[in-house]
Amino acid sequence: MIKMFKRAGFIFNADDCINCKACEIACKNENQTPTGIQWRKVKKAAPELYLSISCNHCDSPECFRVCQERAFTKRKDGIVQIDENLCTGCQLCVSACPYHAPQFNPETRKVSKCQMCYPRQDNGMAPACVEACTTGALNLVDLNTFEDEQAVRKIQGFPEITVTCPSILFYPLKPRKRYFLQ
Repeated sequence: MIKMFKRAGFIFNADDCINCKACEIACKNENQTPTGIQWRKVKKAAPELYLSISCNHCDSPECFRVCQERAFTKRKDGIVQIDENLCTGCQLCVSACPYHAPQFNPETRKVSKCQMCYPRQDNGMAPACVEACTTGALNLVDLNTFEDEQAVRKIQGFPEITVTCPSILFYPLKPRKRYFLQ
């Protein structure tokens, strides 16, 4: 019998994000990232659209492809990790990633990025950003088994996906009914 590993990925509901930045704060607190390093960011992509973005643990990660030191590895569950001990700080991965996930730390002269809170996941817990999301806009799913015809691979304001195949799905904004006073 073939054992199928979980393929971790995010699902983001654009209708539910209220720009509270709880996911950003939780990530920073959990990972003790230094000032100027922000692995998860909430950005305004359109007048009524906010996106919570971090490393997307792509199926075909550009960071992995361009790293001459082979500092990046991909776990069986799809989580892309970086071994900062192997990083020389060349920043090829920083410029190659369309999602701006790898970030250079000028103090350590190394690159770091979201590692999807794999120690938490290995202990049965959700990533800190998912746990902190007050509206439930950000969740973790197994992309091997998740099915929902309303979920889409790309949303307004998200970079092109064809090269990297990011491990994130979206529930897009629903059309809003507008009422006008007469």
